[in-house]
Amino acid sequence: MSPSNEIVTRSQTAVATVSPEQTLKACKALLAHIHKTTKAKTSDPSKKNLLQEDDEAVAETPIWLNLTTKRHIADSNRLKPGKIRLPHSLNDDENTTICLITADPQRAYKDVVASPEFPEALRKRITRVIDYSHLKAKFSQYEAQRKLFSEHDVFLGDDRVINRLPKVLGKTFYRTTTKRPIPVVFQSKAAKPDAKKGNDNKSARGRGSNGANGQGQLNAGSAGTIAAEVERALSSALVHLTPSPNTSIRVGVARFSPEELAANVEAVVAGLVEKWVPQKWKNVKSIYVKGPETAALPVWLTEELWLEEKDVVAELPEQDKKAIKEKPNIGKKRKAPEAVTEEKQGEEGAAGTGTPAKKAKKEKKEKKEKAALPTSNDEELDKQIAERKTKLKKQKAKAKAALED
Repeated sequence: MSPSNEIVTRSQTAVATVSPEQTLKACKALLAHIHKTTKAKTSDPSKKNLLQEDDEAVAETPIWLNLTTKRHIADSNRLKPGKIRLPHSLNDDENTTICLITADPQRAYKDVVASPEFPEALRKRITRVIDYSHLKAKFSQYEAQRKLFSEHDVFLGDDRVINRLPKVLGKTFYRTTTKRPIPVVFQSKAAKPDAKKGNDNKSARGRGSNGANGQGQLNAGSAGTIAAEVERALSSALVHLTPSPNTSIRVGVARFSPEELAANVEAVVAGLVEKWVPQKWKNVKSIYVKGPETAALPVWLTEELWLEEKDVVAELPEQDKKAIKEKPNIGKKRKAPEAVTEEKQGEEGAAGTGTPAKKAKKEKKEKKEKAALPTSNDEELDKQIAERKTKLKKQKAKAKAALED
């Protein structure tokens, strides 16, 4: 594959862009392959899912954008979950159920959703509003988390508590990116300065006890602001980075046309590189699109695999290579025999001091080993044997004579 039309080089400071032709070509090939393989799989009786229609299985197959950087994204500020607005929404179904996870107290946000200013069509889709305290108290068990996960299609989390949700929701939600909470801003603009001082939740509970209106003014934005934020989140892609060079973002499903998928890919690439990638295009290595069980199709590749000149290791001369081969253990340290002996003796002494019987047994064994072996004398040994035999014969003869008498 030929790289894009504009490539970042050391002497070039222009912003790189993905090639629309290459993006559309990759999307067409990927969608055609997914439709072909999925239909072949569903036609096989041994692999067919009886609870799902064939068309539904093909339509809901997710499409991912994989972006690889030259260096790890290690900035903690960049690892906070975010979202990128898509031209074609992933949650455009009117029957999609929504769960709002808000900051304390939840009554302020429930009143906002129930107010007449809130859009009626959007209110019907919001099936639950729960704050962080109630979420932590009610859904700490695994079975409760699974029940919550299955009851709703989309989860929206207040950006003030979004970083605390993984500890509460656990692997049920964060094992995959299908239903991870999308960050939203539910706080009113007037209350943001107080939130930086850490007084948003406590002051809201203390001053808002007189009624829901006071709580809403302190914590929650207006009905129109929250509704617009929910609509924006539903039409956005979730960005959830990890401290690694690889990032995957769901940009579409198989029911999209190649043009719609290509438009989403271009929007996600532009937003991701501009806001989340350190040093922007200079740090981007490659961009691919893929399905759950397909190969990754390239959209953009860089010509330089390093970020700076110091990242490239110079080739060593032949003499240095030969010297390294001759001394493979260079730099390794070994303990001196004396040091090892002293350590061993110290350990043995420490072990022996607590057990006198073992110490005495050890000394007896050492003395026995040091004792010299007796020298051999064959003539004297033969003489002793002969005398012993003669003595035994006399005793035998004497006993025989006594029996005869």
